[in-house]
Amino acid sequence: MLLSSRGRRIGGRVALGVVSTVVLGATGYLWTQLSTLDAGIATADVIPPAAQVGTDDTPPGEPLKVAQNLLLVGIDARTDAYGNPLPQNVLDALHAGSGDDGGDTTDTMIVVHIPAGGAAATAISIPRDSYVDIAGGYGKHKINSAYSRGKNASMSGLRAQGLSGAQLEVAANEAGARTAIQTVEKFTGLTINHYAAINLAGFDALSQAVGGVEVCLKAPVHDSYSGADFAAGTQTLSGAQALAFVRQRHGLANGDLDRIARQQAFLSGMAKKVLSAGTFADPAKLGSLVNAVQGSVVLDKGWDVLSFARQLRGMTSGAIAFATIPVQSLSLPTPSDGDAVKVDPAQVQQFVRTATSTPAVRAAGEDTIGSVKPVAATGTKAPTPGPSDAKQPATSAAAGCVN
Repeated sequence: MLLSSRGRRIGGRVALGVVSTVVLGATGYLWTQLSTLDAGIATADVIPPAAQVGTDDTPPGEPLKVAQNLLLVGIDARTDAYGNPLPQNVLDALHAGSGDDGGDTTDTMIVVHIPAGGAAATAISIPRDSYVDIAGGYGKHKINSAYSRGKNASMSGLRAQGLSGAQLEVAANEAGARTAIQTVEKFTGLTINHYAAINLAGFDALSQAVGGVEVCLKAPVHDSYSGADFAAGTQTLSGAQALAFVRQRHGLANGDLDRIARQQAFLSGMAKKVLSAGTFADPAKLGSLVNAVQGSVVLDKGWDVLSFARQLRGMTSGAIAFATIPVQSLSLPTPSDGDAVKVDPAQVQQFVRTATSTPAVRAAGEDTIGSVKPVAATGTKAPTPGPSDAKQPATSAAAGCVN
């Protein structure tokens, strides 16, 4: 199977790790479980102190006083959150080849903006092949390579310090994460306050922990690259099926843009499932979800998940609006990276400013625990594009049927 196809199975799994912590918020048992999660999750020193935003001065249940930007990434790695190689039986179950495959690229990148004062959050997807300036002096390349470039460049120095095995992997991953964060900051104009990454096996575990997620397809699909083989209409997917759903891009009219729409639809369904399916009151389901997050997600060291989740309970709507940056072309020839996605940084930064400062968001769906609504709708539109061979994505609820 092609590496690019395997990498895309990460799909929406990045945000799932954070969604599964963000939405935990109602009962005494719930907070006990979340405390366990906070104590057992892997962390990385990747956010500088100047960018860290604390929540200690915000009483529980009240909206955040300061806006925050979270970078969520899914990494095409063959190691777990602690730098240990994934067992071959796990790789086989994921159709992921061997431990030597994979390129440590961030095949999913989503920036989540959570405004101060309780308004709905906005999740902005960045196509993996966006051709941008990579932080650290690496020149222009696809944005998904920022992580691997920073990681690989750090290896010799870390080995000279005597690091090896899992310790070397963890330290190099931190270097890669810093390069990815700095690249996204330069590209979007936002300061990243928190970081979350999820590994190759995480999406499988998370989707199964919630008992699958309901999705809807406009037409039947059969894709040999991703393994996607689904009928049209509504269906509940988990594990390998869910991976195939979010990683497919071949046979879709807009390639990665349609794949991103799949990711957003799955994330919306995931949030709705967690909030409305009795997860909070079911010890087995909640325990499985916490275990999945602990084994799959890496957070920055400055992120107090328990305190953060308490503050999010004060959001007036609890909604999440999904958006994708505007693109100019899906087939930009490059000197060394093949075809890439052409983007205009100035246009992207204007889009991001609009989406994060004047969101026309309203909550949709039925109230669930804590009066939280799982799906958002928005009237925010992408900037008017120039000449382009690609359709411009608009912010949406990620609800309804997708291609």
